[in-house]
Amino acid sequence: QVQLVESGGGLVQAGNSLRLSCAASGRTFSSYAMGWFRQAPGKEREFVAAISRSGGTTYYRNSVKGRFTISRDNAKNTVYLQMNNLKPEDTAVYYCAADQRPDGSDYSYFHDYDYWGQGTQVTVSS
Repeated sequence: QVQLVESGGGLVQAGNSLRLSCAASGRTFSSYAMGWFRQAPGKEREFVAAISRSGGTTYYRNSVKGRFTISRDNAKNTVYLQMNNLKPEDTAVYYCAADQRPDGSDYSYFHDYDYWGQGTQVTVSS
């Protein structure tokens, strides 16, 4: 079992930055690829970014490339999402998730993930 707790959300103006954190406890953190997803009201949960177990490979949805950076610190059992140049369309609840499939899997589908956090709200005002 893995427990995930997100933090770092908030209300910011467009163009500003936020860093989300997701702290993991339980089984070996480095055994899991980690992903960030988001869900806006009335919309489906969508992939934002993912990182391989070692941190050597990262993946992003097109709309956040160049603005968001996913990273992990396996010694601290934490994954991060640095979000720069935020836009109103980034407003959503952001979730982190853990995936135990091997490196090289497609990490963009939320139903493939094994564990989820409770989410943290990010609101970007124009």
